[in-house]
Amino acid sequence: MGGMTYFVFGGCKDINMGPTAIIALFIQKSVTTMGPAGSVLICFISGLFIFLAGVLHLGFLVEFFSVPVISGFTTAAALSIACSQLKPLFGLKGSAGSFLKAWEELFEHIGQIRKWDAVLGFVSMALLFGFREIKVFGSLKHKPEWSRKRNMIGKCIFFISLAGNAMAVIGGTSIAYVADKSYNATPFLLTGSVARGLPNFTLPPFSTTWNGTYFSFQDMLSQYGTLIVFCPMVAFLEHIAIVKAFTKGKTIDATQELLALGIGNMAGSLVQSMPVTGSFTRTAVNNASGVKTTAGGLFTCCMLVISLVLLTGVFKYIPKATLAAVIMVSMYYLCEFHAVLVMWKTKKLDLIPYFATLVCSLLISLEYGIIIGIGVNVLFILYDNARPKLYFERTIVGDHTVYIIRPKGGLHFTSAEYLREQVLSRCQQERSIVVIDGEFVRNIDGTIAIGFGNLLDELQLRNQSIVFWNFNKAVIDVCTGDNRKMAEYFMSGSLEKAVKGSASRRLSATSLSIVGDS
Repeated sequence: MGGMTYFVFGGCKDINMGPTAIIALFIQKSVTTMGPAGSVLICFISGLFIFLAGVLHLGFLVEFFSVPVISGFTTAAALSIACSQLKPLFGLKGSAGSFLKAWEELFEHIGQIRKWDAVLGFVSMALLFGFREIKVFGSLKHKPEWSRKRNMIGKCIFFISLAGNAMAVIGGTSIAYVADKSYNATPFLLTGSVARGLPNFTLPPFSTTWNGTYFSFQDMLSQYGTLIVFCPMVAFLEHIAIVKAFTKGKTIDATQELLALGIGNMAGSLVQSMPVTGSFTRTAVNNASGVKTTAGGLFTCCMLVISLVLLTGVFKYIPKATLAAVIMVSMYYLCEFHAVLVMWKTKKLDLIPYFATLVCSLLISLEYGIIIGIGVNVLFILYDNARPKLYFERTIVGDHTVYIIRPKGGLHFTSAEYLREQVLSRCQQERSIVVIDGEFVRNIDGTIAIGFGNLLDELQLRNQSIVFWNFNKAVIDVCTGDNRKMAEYFMSGSLEKAVKGSASRRLSATSLSIVGDS
């Protein structure tokens, strides 16, 4: 259903909508507690929230998620999903929990490992890695420097690499089928029967009974907890990240993508779907296959419908170890460890939110991991605001010692005390003139304006003068709004003119003081 709605409302030709491993990991607990109804209702709720975000034009919110946080989250999710497949890879029954729980349960049941499942799983992984790596020797596009024969071989290699997952599953299924029919043996844990046919159109369940426990709508919302917020958020993040990766510099209408994703999930909930979003692997296949329009997703939906009607009898022979191998290899290529090297070469501080997100997502939960990562990024932003770049210069203009301070960017309340301390500590020569150059200051707030007034008073007590030089009109209006006398300290033009004006004002003030004393 997601592919059909994206065909109508979506804007990226390569996107393939459907279930993803990351979303499945998020809703795993809800499905375990409330059954299939738990995934269907959260699909509807996620779609509704995403759609409303699109109506309210909230697509810009994605800009608040930095690359280090998204990379750390993606890597943590990939590792968590891969580790959740340890049990089926080794032929152990039951579902795995968190990242740490998966390893703990593996070692607890290490004596129950099924030999043939493990062999099939690792052989499948080796083949899948091989299929992935031979892709560099093939190409779908014609290369003039290659001979005709070499181009044909290159295309064959490309398609073999592209079909690696399918070949591994078909191979494992064939072995299990032959073992069952010819030898009446089941050496592997199998997926089991899959119901044939298509689901009926129906409203999403607003209450359900699972394992003898009744869940009202309020109970279901309570069971979801933070998932109500994080499921739509992660679905949109994953979707936008994929859109950005495959649009190749073209403009992205984030609001349109929100609407398309929201409609897709709400429509999907009517046919008992779990939450869907853009799939990186399937989108990459679309891109490599040369799709030209969003109708590629429609074709995928048609093939899926045919499979559900005609091929479900074969699905029960798919070994769980083979599926685990497919998932684990896919997750390996989703891990963004290469981002560490990039951040190390560009800006080492970006490693802090990256590892904060990664470690907390693995050790606590994915939800809290991304919150902590965003929090660390916000702290960095606040620190930069509290410690703006100040460039100090000491020079002589005429007979006057002049200190020039050049702040860069905006000045906000968090930096008021820092600016005051720096000016007072570094500009100490008596009878000097302090010039604050506002050429690069775009805006200030009321706290900074009050701070400028206090700084003026403190410097005058130290027998020093101050000039606010080259500030724009918006800044001047903020400073003079409640303190009109500040207007005479704002000057423009040449530095010599500003210094001369300050010196004349100080001389006039001194003369008035002498007259007053006499």
